[in-house]
Amino acid sequence: MALSVCRRAPDEAIFGRLASELVAELPERLSTRVLENAERLAAEPALVDGEIRWSYAELGREIRAAAAWLDSLDVRPGDRIMTVSENGRALVTLLLAASERDVWVAIVNSRLSAQEVDAIRDHCQPRRVFYTSAASPDAEAHGERHGAAVHAHSTLGRLRISPLVEVEPEPVEASGAEQVAAMIYTSGTTGTPKGVMLTHRGILYIASLSGGMRHLREGERVYGVLPMSHVFGLSSVCMGSLYNGACLYTIPRFDAAAMLAALEQERITVLQGVPAMFARTLEFLRREGRALVAPALRYISAGGSPLDADLKRRVQALFGLTLHNGYGLTEASPTISQTRIEDRFDSNTVGRVLPLLEYRLEPLGEGGEDEPEHAGAGELWVRGPNVMKGYFRQPSATRACLSEDGWLNTGDIARFDEDDQLYIVGRSKELIIRSGFNIYPPDVEAVINEHPDVTLSAVVGRQVEGNEEVVAFVQCEPGAMLSEEALREFLAARLAPYKRPARLILMESLPATASGKILKGRLRNMADREGAT
Repeated sequence: MALSVCRRAPDEAIFGRLASELVAELPERLSTRVLENAERLAAEPALVDGEIRWSYAELGREIRAAAAWLDSLDVRPGDRIMTVSENGRALVTLLLAASERDVWVAIVNSRLSAQEVDAIRDHCQPRRVFYTSAASPDAEAHGERHGAAVHAHSTLGRLRISPLVEVEPEPVEASGAEQVAAMIYTSGTTGTPKGVMLTHRGILYIASLSGGMRHLREGERVYGVLPMSHVFGLSSVCMGSLYNGACLYTIPRFDAAAMLAALEQERITVLQGVPAMFARTLEFLRREGRALVAPALRYISAGGSPLDADLKRRVQALFGLTLHNGYGLTEASPTISQTRIEDRFDSNTVGRVLPLLEYRLEPLGEGGEDEPEHAGAGELWVRGPNVMKGYFRQPSATRACLSEDGWLNTGDIARFDEDDQLYIVGRSKELIIRSGFNIYPPDVEAVINEHPDVTLSAVVGRQVEGNEEVVAFVQCEPGAMLSEEALREFLAARLAPYKRPARLILMESLPATASGKILKGRLRNMADREGAT
């Protein structure tokens, strides 16, 4: 693909329907199709939360009851509510009840620190805050810290609810393309958190097309361990399941043993995760000397962070299934591309761009030489219904990445092959330029991860006088006696000299979010501190 040439991903058949047909029938609100399913699929299983199992009819009743409850709590159309929560029936119900009342939901992971939660609350200015105590001890702790009142809800479980706050409601838009459904705050250890405003149409575009590409329908059982406070868990897993009539298992936290038990006993059919989740599952089975038992599993996929070829091979060998891959970001609700269900790639492609989206590559600035395999790489821009409305009350930050005519700068360096398969080379902000050469961290991480004693790795750059150097953080297999010297010898045979880490830091575990995504910002801070000592 030539740089700066705009293209539009073609229409295509998705599980027997054209993508354009699916988009044309998208409702204006998240809750509409789920409530239709409550009538159409009344007796079919909709949601499993621990011992609680709801049919679609029961879920529909709970959504309507919760919408009336929001009215009684003086939550108005255009208001924002905030949930401090982990996955569970309370969060799903509140999201869809808010949709019925044109209320925005700022979904915040309760595992964030007090400082992070408070910064989001202060910026979001919610009418009320709901803490899902039954699903999360951390939510209970935040609610207690904030002095929120305990509410023993008869069906949603124990909650805490903040007092009413006088705030200015936002205008209500009839169009789902304009009305905000949810706000996801971008993670970051410094600066003001940014609230990504996601529209009903943007989320539903992903739920319909991405769900259709996974062949979701009634009878499917989806393991919902990715946090709904992360847009992958919200749009693709939660809404993808409920929009298409599948049964969603709401799982507050990843635990390898619990997941493996569900694969066997609940006959889970669809499993989506991040690469680190799959790496830790492999590690658990190896440590326990156990075999995988997943009699009904038919689809697995990884997203949220780069998937290296070695992990892909090992996961596929274990599961006997293709490990599908995709790419996106919070600001795109999140999916921009994914591999199709019939695809069988050995490469690390993240698939073709979703149907009907526009995309282009912008040339990179001055930055040294590229590897031949990254020829034609540029900064990826996209436009389509899934692109965010902007950052809440931060117009300058919005203008920095979103043009007036709707083009989103992803900040990622990408390339396309002759078959329009997309490859993510790296983050433009994470690109390391060493002695005039471009170094893409995923390239180095993939080589480090090939070592049999390595579970995960994360590569960052560190500024030194007149240059930049590579720092690698490495998580080893439990009980492994890998030395820094042995790992250096391994890498010397596989990496060009300019790509080799100047510093290798072996760790028991890499810092990660609740979904398993590595916190590279924290690692960069560690690398900078170490360089200063």
